Amino acid sequence: MTPDRHEFHRLGSSHLLLTGATGFLGQATLEKLLSSYPDVRVSVLIRPRPGQPAQRRFDALLRKPVFRELRERIGEEELRRIAAERVNVIEGDLGEVTLPGDLDVVVHGASTVSFDPPIDEAFRTNVSGVVTLYEALQKAGADPHVVHVSTAYVAGVRKGVVPEDRLDHTVDWRTELAGALAARADVERDSRRPEVLRKSMSRAQGEHRKAGPQSVVSAAEEARQEWVTDRLVDYGRARAQSLGWPDVYTFTKALGERAAEEMWGGRRLSIVRPAIVESSLRHPYPGWIDGYKMADPLIIAYGRGVLPEFPGLPDSVVDIIPVDLVVNATLAVAAVPPETGTTGYFHVGSGSRNPLSFRGLYENVRDYFQRHPMPAGERGHIRVPTWRFPGSRQVEMMLSGGERAASVAERALLRLPASGKTRDWMTAVHRQQTNLDFLRRYADLYQAYTQAEVIYDDSRTNALHRRLPPGQVDLDGFDPSVIDWKHYLQEVHSPSVTELMRGFSRGRGGSRRTAAPALPERTDIAAVFDLEGTIVASNLIESYLWARLSSMPRSQWSGELADLARSLPRYLRAERRDRGDFVRAFLRRYEGADMAELRDLVDDVLGDALLQRVMPEAVRKIRAHRAAGHKTILITGTVDVFVRPLATLFDEVVASRMHARDGVLTGYLDSPPLVDEARAAWLRRHATDEGIDLAGSYAYADSYSDRPLLEAVGNPAAVNPDPSLYRHAKRKHWRIHEWGAHTRGRGDVLMDTITGTVSAR
Repeated sequence: MTPDRHEFHRLGSSHLLLTGATGFLGQATLEKLLSSYPDVRVSVLIRPRPGQPAQRRFDALLRKPVFRELRERIGEEELRRIAAERVNVIEGDLGEVTLPGDLDVVVHGASTVSFDPPIDEAFRTNVSGVVTLYEALQKAGADPHVVHVSTAYVAGVRKGVVPEDRLDHTVDWRTELAGALAARADVERDSRRPEVLRKSMSRAQGEHRKAGPQSVVSAAEEARQEWVTDRLVDYGRARAQSLGWPDVYTFTKALGERAAEEMWGGRRLSIVRPAIVESSLRHPYPGWIDGYKMADPLIIAYGRGVLPEFPGLPDSVVDIIPVDLVVNATLAVAAVPPETGTTGYFHVGSGSRNPLSFRGLYENVRDYFQRHPMPAGERGHIRVPTWRFPGSRQVEMMLSGGERAASVAERALLRLPASGKTRDWMTAVHRQQTNLDFLRRYADLYQAYTQAEVIYDDSRTNALHRRLPPGQVDLDGFDPSVIDWKHYLQEVHSPSVTELMRGFSRGRGGSRRTAAPALPERTDIAAVFDLEGTIVASNLIESYLWARLSSMPRSQWSGELADLARSLPRYLRAERRDRGDFVRAFLRRYEGADMAELRDLVDDVLGDALLQRVMPEAVRKIRAHRAAGHKTILITGTVDVFVRPLATLFDEVVASRMHARDGVLTGYLDSPPLVDEARAAWLRRHATDEGIDLAGSYAYADSYSDRPLLEAVGNPAAVNPDPSLYRHAKRKHWRIHEWGAHTRGRGDVLMDTITGTVSAR
């Protein structure tokens, strides 16, 4: 039955249930109801969150930008009064609540809009959620007109014109739902097979061994969990594509439609299928959007210059429709129910009456960024690339080649010593990998949409639009032919989606280094510092050389240096394997040294040399923490006698202690060195004993072996980090400091010494 046979009205004094009210389309629908449908009573179903009951989430919703115009027009107090009078907030989830029995209309818009969630999550929301809705309605005894919001892309992978009709497939949604919900148990079981676990352990040991055994175990378990998620995502994508849908999102939305038809099709059911929903054309104001939608990550990435090409057909139709037109169409459909026992289908898009080609989208976005380029920090502005549309095969070759090159470069850089130049190279590789990961992800997700050769017929939707009274068209119309694509994309949509990124760039001041926030004045937090490479531009080897060479005739230096050079490969292997092994192995060189003489040597000569190697930025940071009332702690694998000159800077010094017999060092330690996870364990115990809040505390270190220490506090900072720590810090968005203009990596000082560049102290 077409809507032409029904007299159009604006829902009157209906009682309407809205699901998905906190989502993009749901927010716009609720705002429209409160601003333009004064007689409609609304019930909203909102799921509570930890610490956020449904009513609080609803109150926060009223403060969002979607209600900005309405707040300014009637005042915030009046908006809250209207909401309290007309909106009933129902706390809970579908299937767990009792719905009102007097509902006239239901607009069901709750769903997951991710294209590639794990298969069980997609089915639980987009199929099980549909089932529980209709079960709840039946339990409540309600008989409303249900407007089921789906997507035009439920039609699947096809070419030509898609009619506004029931989907033509024979897939059993119950069988698919059962299989999808059982998939996680199957994959979890497979993830515990020895071959999978061994692969995870091998990778974790290769990347995280220096951080300690528990770091390896944790990384291996994370890898297993990632394997589970990746498999479930692949399950969904593979099953969808095997049945003719591009992804699990469209697949589950199609099965959700079939479930709705079976469970409510004998009553009054309408299915609305929007295309790609983007920012508003007019209402509540031009350009309103809540977060980035389907096309927006590509627009931002293109404006940042990170999309040199994208797989898409230049003549394919990108079916974009502004959100306010979708809301108007949905409420118009809600106002004109089909006859009992029939289902109405409505496509809401632009492809049939006002098609926008992929090339047209690109050209408008390119023109916008050429007139309004994104800032490039101190380099001026970003120049956007010119696309040639070479085809998906060429883009894939370019992408695969870039991924291989970046992987090789990263592996090579991880073997280099820490230095400013190495970190600059790592920054470039990290940026390239991030861009390639983005391009890979979105090429895989969106290729089916940017290569579509399909048009969604909207004859029934257009007929409904023509039923609007003339005076209602401007307010409630949804004819896509009114969209001027140049104006919409260049003056409305692109400025809206780029504003957040521009604000971020302005906030950074165009620099990759942001000013450190002021330190809070507290006495219950600590500031923990590593020594070598963090506070002083020296290491365990250099400290030994200072002591050894200063205590022997110059004529014997060459022999000592030659012996040290011969041992270097063994020390480097120990360093790569385990920091504790290196400390134990190297400190054996002190065997036979007189403890009292070594202490006197440090006090009389070597202390000054050590202080000359202290980095001024480190001293300023330590003093700033002490001035703020923080407990300052030094943790180092260096022998305690060598850090005596720095002791006054700290409230607590934790260093290695050498074993001595009758005042002579044996070459062994008194206790295991505090390295990697042992540092974090000591800090946690110390925090418990001293009442220190680790979540508010700070830590500074330069080596990946210090990762557990850095992760033990709420404010970690990588200082002159080695390549592995630098990569980890970038991934975790930790602060990165470069202290000391002449900072060199571990091993550099040794090599300088062997070649004669370190003078006697």
